[in-house]
Amino acid sequence: MFVNKLNIKTSELFQNVEADFLKEVFAESEYPWEILPQIKVIVANALENGLEGYHLLKEGVLVGDNVKIAATATIEAPAIIGKDTELRPGAFLRGNVIVGEKCVVGNSSELKNCILLNHVQVPHYNYVGDSILGEYAHMGAGSILSNLKSGGKNIFIHGDKEYETGLRKIGGFLGDHADIGCGSVLNPGTIIGRYTNVYPLSMLRGCYPEHSIVKTPTNVVDKIEE
Repeated sequence: MFVNKLNIKTSELFQNVEADFLKEVFAESEYPWEILPQIKVIVANALENGLEGYHLLKEGVLVGDNVKIAATATIEAPAIIGKDTELRPGAFLRGNVIVGEKCVVGNSSELKNCILLNHVQVPHYNYVGDSILGEYAHMGAGSILSNLKSGGKNIFIHGDKEYETGLRKIGGFLGDHADIGCGSVLNPGTIIGRYTNVYPLSMLRGCYPEHSIVKTPTNVVDKIEE
């Protein structure tokens, strides 16, 4: 059987960071929200120093080989887009965005101040702001990572204890292979563990363990090992 742990540290959620320019910042951060204020600096350094295998698409935007960008996709600098990634019609990158290799950013999906590691899919009407998505994470159609509390106060992470982040905007953190069902809304600061599936139309807040199925906020069951 899997051991369903409530893992919220960077090293526990994202266990395969392949991009050399990201490895150090991921290794040095204890919790993933510590990375969010650094995204702008990471992209700026990459633009200044260059990245092997990337070229300048336009001022402030680096892209890898074989990136497919639809004519109606919008990319606001600064941004980095990995090789073999596809930006479909209506995709909107609002700046300070790092998209890994072999990702899909789809129709009317909006990204802002976020990192998508390799093989991530946000293919249909998704919002990803101030968030980090692990390898092979997937967001179903219309699922949203909400990043701002209605009162505008700083966001706390509700895990095994209350973690004060000092940040006013935090979306979500999806561990490697996490899968969010269609039409779901993750409230600011929600963390989904590795290999965990979230049912469609869920509304979640807090932290959820790895290798689990989240049926409702209070009904979380273990995945059965196949």
